[in-house]
Amino acid sequence: MKLIATGMLVAAAAVFITARGYEEAYPWLGYVGAFAEAAMVGGLADWFAVTALFRHPLGIPIPHTAIIPRNKDRIGDTLATFLRQNFLTPRIVARRLEAFDMAAAAGRWLAAPSPSGSPRRGFAKLVQQVMEALDNEAIGGLVRTMAAGRIRAMEVSPMLGSAVEAAIEGNRHEPLIDAAIQWAARALDANEYMIREAVHARTTWLLRVANVDETIADKIIDAIRNLIYEVAGDPHHPMRAKVTQGLQDFAFDLKHLPETRLRVETIKNELLDHPEVGKYLGGLWSSLKTAIQRAVADPDAALSGKLGEAARKLGEALEADPKLRAAVNLYARRAIVGIVAEYGGELVRIVSDTVRSWDAQTITDRIENAVGRDLQYIRINGTLIGGLVGLTIHAVSEAL
Repeated sequence: MKLIATGMLVAAAAVFITARGYEEAYPWLGYVGAFAEAAMVGGLADWFAVTALFRHPLGIPIPHTAIIPRNKDRIGDTLATFLRQNFLTPRIVARRLEAFDMAAAAGRWLAAPSPSGSPRRGFAKLVQQVMEALDNEAIGGLVRTMAAGRIRAMEVSPMLGSAVEAAIEGNRHEPLIDAAIQWAARALDANEYMIREAVHARTTWLLRVANVDETIADKIIDAIRNLIYEVAGDPHHPMRAKVTQGLQDFAFDLKHLPETRLRVETIKNELLDHPEVGKYLGGLWSSLKTAIQRAVADPDAALSGKLGEAARKLGEALEADPKLRAAVNLYARRAIVGIVAEYGGELVRIVSDTVRSWDAQTITDRIENAVGRDLQYIRINGTLIGGLVGLTIHAVSEAL
């Protein structure tokens, strides 16, 4: 298309020179010359306009040229805003989803898979291609931001308190007490020397000469060890009751005391700010992507056995029960619309961040390759329309 547009410009120049050379002998060539002259002006003007979008014409840094390379960041932000406002608003997404029966489609696919497995393999290939095309760094950052934001907005103290209370009510805290007792026994064995050193440092030299410090240390160690054995062997030991009461008090504080809740939230936020936690949250996407790719690599195996039977039963239930389909569709629509409402900005930010990460030459080449043919038509049309306008002006001038 560039060759055609440039060829028309060169042809107009050749016609103009020829017409001017023979105009005296053939007056009617004045009209041809006027057409060719205006065609050159129109073609050159549109060449300048098209070229100025992507680079400096002839390498000359004329103001307001190389528009796309100079404004690539603003283009990315504008594109992200356009997508957000025209595609990822809750109202638009909800309206689109109303016409799509997601539950019925899922039910048909789960209940009646093709015997040959080709739809599954096609779906698996599509999923693999999508997974490979996604930007791991951008998606990982998005997942990390979403997960950390969710956890920060969630007050964990009441949930922890309820979890501790539920564990106590079902006596599910007893294994934790047993584990703590075992740890205490191992800690005593490993740190017995510290008790002996402490007793030795706190007795007088006279008692040390008589080895009284060793006797006292033995008594203390034996007493602690016997207490540990008693608590471990007696499920109704008073020490266990005190531990249980302490857990109950802690659960109450978690649910009702502002200072305890504030301390827990402070610890939670400090953990979220730790680099290792951020690295773990960022790796969630990589782990999920790997699991998805592993599952779709062999879709027939992934949907075989009990899992496949459960999937078929679910599909049959979705096909047979309109109320279930309506409920699933409603829940799915609400979930998707909720995600769009809360994270639509984060999703389209991937677009702007990706464009920002490109260098000027990359974005110039990609946009020019995408719309270059149409822009060359502008040059062609400019040459033809310019020539017709020049011809018209010349004809009117001659007539007057």
